[in-house]
Amino acid sequence: MKINDVILQTVTSISAFIILAFGAYLFFAGHHDPGGGFIGGLVIASALVLLYLAFDMETVQQGIRVDYKILTGIGVGLSTLTGVGAMVLGYPFLSHTYEYVDFPFFGEIELATSVLFEVGVSLAVVGATMTIILSISEDV
Repeated sequence: MKINDVILQTVTSISAFIILAFGAYLFFAGHHDPGGGFIGGLVIASALVLLYLAFDMETVQQGIRVDYKILTGIGVGLSTLTGVGAMVLGYPFLSHTYEYVDFPFFGEIELATSVLFEVGVSLAVVGATMTIILSISEDV
């Protein structure tokens, strides 16, 4: 039996976009303020869970073609590579550096290796959270 929840699906479509934008804000604000890859990944995962609750799994998986187990592996690998990269260059594990680069139209922007680490953490958190939640939901 398929229930037609038009109001729930409409509100979810709007609120999922807002939650995803807030997750991106937390991710980017975490470089200098509280937040970062972990909490940004959890907020992004909560938006995905909301989509899975409002729509059926097949509909969401057609729109988001991601294997969350592979996403977890990519995230862990990226985070590990940022630490190993520092060791290859002769610095302690997970030593980070930054540089200010002048971009046209944007001006001077700080590029930091810690952002790559945070991207890996965020991907690992989204992948692991969604893998756990989807595997629990399939045990019905």
